[in-house]
Amino acid sequence: MKSQKKIAVLCNYTLDADRVGGMDYFFWNFDEICKANAIRVDWFFPNKLAHGGYKNMTIYASNQVNVENYFVKNSLQNKSEYSYIITHFVELCTHVFKEIKQKSNAKIICVDHNPRPINGYTFKKKITKKIKGFLYAKYIDLFVGVSNYTSNEIMKDFGAHLKSKTITIYNGVVIDEILVRKERNFQNPTFLVASHLRESKGIQDLIAAIDLLPKNLKSKIKVDVYGDGPYKATLLALIKKYELEPQITFKGSVANLNSIYYLYDYMLQPTHMECFSLSILESLAANVPVITTNVGGNEEAIQHTKNGFIFKAGNIQELCTIIEKIVTAEIKITTATRNLIETSFSLNEMVKNHFKLVQ
Repeated sequence: MKSQKKIAVLCNYTLDADRVGGMDYFFWNFDEICKANAIRVDWFFPNKLAHGGYKNMTIYASNQVNVENYFVKNSLQNKSEYSYIITHFVELCTHVFKEIKQKSNAKIICVDHNPRPINGYTFKKKITKKIKGFLYAKYIDLFVGVSNYTSNEIMKDFGAHLKSKTITIYNGVVIDEILVRKERNFQNPTFLVASHLRESKGIQDLIAAIDLLPKNLKSKIKVDVYGDGPYKATLLALIKKYELEPQITFKGSVANLNSIYYLYDYMLQPTHMECFSLSILESLAANVPVITTNVGGNEEAIQHTKNGFIFKAGNIQELCTIIEKIVTAEIKITTATRNLIETSFSLNEMVKNHFKLVQ
């Protein structure tokens, strides 16, 4: 009797019942399609919860211990157990991949979700990554970037010789659950930010840009910020300094942004670091154009003046100018932004392409 194919998926992704996002839906749907095709998936996360589709999954919790080290120590029993070992949100090209290959005949697939610094890595870190690529990349069978930007960065980080085993599979979003905005206001448009609150997300640039607006326009601006994080106190202090409390409101974390995007005319994402933003895709799927920076894979989803506006990360004056021209209706996005997501960036497409790797 032929044994059932088994896959191990290692994810340094903490499960949170109060914050269900696109990756949660991906994990649930990937597990479901594997089961439908008689493939067992063992999932390794830092913790274990049973909300949503997780209740139907076989999950092993490392209890905040490094997931890949936990997996090597506790779960590799013999060379034939797993056909594939897939990693998400795990550091690439480390010694652990050599250890896995020594204990398993599985094909190792590494999915890279990691953003890079706006000014690149230090010289020392670049050299370190090149060395790690030389030593450990040979133990990884396939690298998957979640955008073309990410795939190119993998080769830049660890060596151009990885080109033959590096591919792109775009992240996708659950389109059907996203409410769609029917009409867009060009007079007094409303804005939202959906972001973890840390310095690299650039919300401090947005605050400074709004402060630069002419007084008569500044009073018309309304920005709601959804999210939480360690930088919140600093941002609140900036808002108080510039006396922008009437303009910028923090709404905290919400469980389902899919039912909120459509309430706004534009999304603002002034990020300094990005890999491939699910919130950008979700906003576009809600027919809400996005104003964002030229980092990561942003320009692979946003076409300047077509479904949003692109500005150089950290350029506060450029962001101010874009906002001013939107508020005065000098520039506007008139086309529907959902079509691109339906054809290129749906969760179904993402799941299908990842499943092809293990068939």
